[in-house]
Amino acid sequence: MSLTAQGVSWSIDGHRVVDGVGLEVAPGTTMGLLGPNGSGKSSLLRLLAGLRAPAEGSIRLGGDDLADLPRRDIARRLALVEQDVNTDQDPLVREVIDLGRIPHRRRWSGESRSDRAAVLRAAQVTGVTEHLERRYSTLSGGERQRTQIARALAQEPTVLLLDEPTNHLDIRHQLSLLGMVRRAPATVVMALHDLNLALEFCDVVVVLESGRVAAAGPPAEVVDPALIEEVYGVPARVVQDEDGLHVRFLAAGEQSPSPAG
Repeated sequence: MSLTAQGVSWSIDGHRVVDGVGLEVAPGTTMGLLGPNGSGKSSLLRLLAGLRAPAEGSIRLGGDDLADLPRRDIARRLALVEQDVNTDQDPLVREVIDLGRIPHRRRWSGESRSDRAAVLRAAQVTGVTEHLERRYSTLSGGERQRTQIARALAQEPTVLLLDEPTNHLDIRHQLSLLGMVRRAPATVVMALHDLNLALEFCDVVVVLESGRVAAAGPPAEVVDPALIEEVYGVPARVVQDEDGLHVRFLAAGEQSPSPAG
């Protein structure tokens, strides 16, 4: 399912956090939202998820205006995983993942066989099966992150929004999780800090700077030394070898090569 934003803006305390953003994510595409801290990535994701209403512009989920859809209908099509999810309760991991099934249940109905199957599939894909009977509060940061992604996958969304999904994960789990996300049968938009992960796992990227779109397109065409220095304020090289493109950030005083290098 496609996801489209047209001229979307949102402010807080008079400060425009998201400023006239337009993007279109084609069905089945993995889009990376890039940009430094404070560039508006998390706020834009919440707008795309319908958790906030844009002050200007519109967001469409498939052929529908997000503002016209009931919350339950949105939850059947779209799942959001935020950076940090806390709870006052102390549920089992299995119960956290099962929250993703709520939009698909009739009111007051209990867990069904298909719900249990969806929870187990999501736990297997994210590697948390062995933790299903543990308390969520006992998990490490990385295990909690994978549990929340399992909850989103159990929701069986057609659009999956992820805010820094590799937070708290070691390198092995970062690669494993993003590979899984890339294979998921969904349109994906994820905020990332790591430019090398974006180069490897995203079909397209949108680079935000001060709430505005600074650049957009295929990663190999967008992520270059000039953009990195302009947006992030750091000199870098973008090197291509047999494994693809890689960003190498330069130490203070280290000279950046010419564009041909």
